[in-house]
Amino acid sequence: MGELKFKADCECSLKDFLINKEGVSKRFLSKLKRTKNGITRNGLLIRTVDMVYKGDVIVLKTEDESFLEPNPDLDVRIAFENESLVVFDKPVGMPVHPSIKHQGDTLGNFFAAKYPKLTFRPVNRLDRDTSGLCLAAKNPYAAVTLQNSVKKVYYAVAEGKTEDYGTIDLPIAREKESIIKRTVRSDGQQAVTHFRAIDRNEKYTLLEINLETGRTHQIRVHFSFIGHPLAGDDMYGGDCSIIENQALHCGSLSFYDPLSGELINVSSPIRDDMKKLLIKGE
Repeated sequence: MGELKFKADCECSLKDFLINKEGVSKRFLSKLKRTKNGITRNGLLIRTVDMVYKGDVIVLKTEDESFLEPNPDLDVRIAFENESLVVFDKPVGMPVHPSIKHQGDTLGNFFAAKYPKLTFRPVNRLDRDTSGLCLAAKNPYAAVTLQNSVKKVYYAVAEGKTEDYGTIDLPIAREKESIIKRTVRSDGQQAVTHFRAIDRNEKYTLLEINLETGRTHQIRVHFSFIGHPLAGDDMYGGDCSIIENQALHCGSLSFYDPLSGELINVSSPIRDDMKKLLIKGE
């Protein structure tokens, strides 16, 4: 089992705190009730109707992450598949893994429905609002063989006119007081992003991007820092008035098949909402 910790900052019922303040879904909360020692307050069991007070530490015990609840109602395009692996073309807005706010609507839940006897082993992961190719191994051997050997090419639409090509080599660290946001900071981990401009208009530049490292939010953080945030990326300063989600897409994967050794190339066209940003005069 894993666990999630929250520190109460108000006086209210546990149910109100978890659902309204922390975004825990009612479905997940119901599952926790059926889990042994699923919810505790300051180390003691607590019911959802009980009160919590400022400073209380709430711990949620999560199930084994190898189990994912199947959701046959989800629909994700399969870009490539063989006996060892599958490459999904993940839509924007779909997380890869379940989280507190996303129970049942993830790529993992789709995988569990399509392959009920297999464990979900994603080789590359994408942010919820990043679209494109996501590779999952169907067995442990393929997962180990493919790890750190997949070449990925991203496409992004950045605000303004960037250089024609370049490399951004700036360390990235977790933003203080945040569990999600990242920032460029001298004490961070090395992060290297290579890019070239392949199209542009007066407002935007379409970039082809290759990552030398794979830090969380690396592309988004780097381009925001140099003054060219991704269109639609409100977390890092992007304008959402024309496009609602970050203009970032994993458009190409290249890897060697674990069994045959054959080089496999898979591609996915960028989203229509990204293409519209590049219309001349827009």
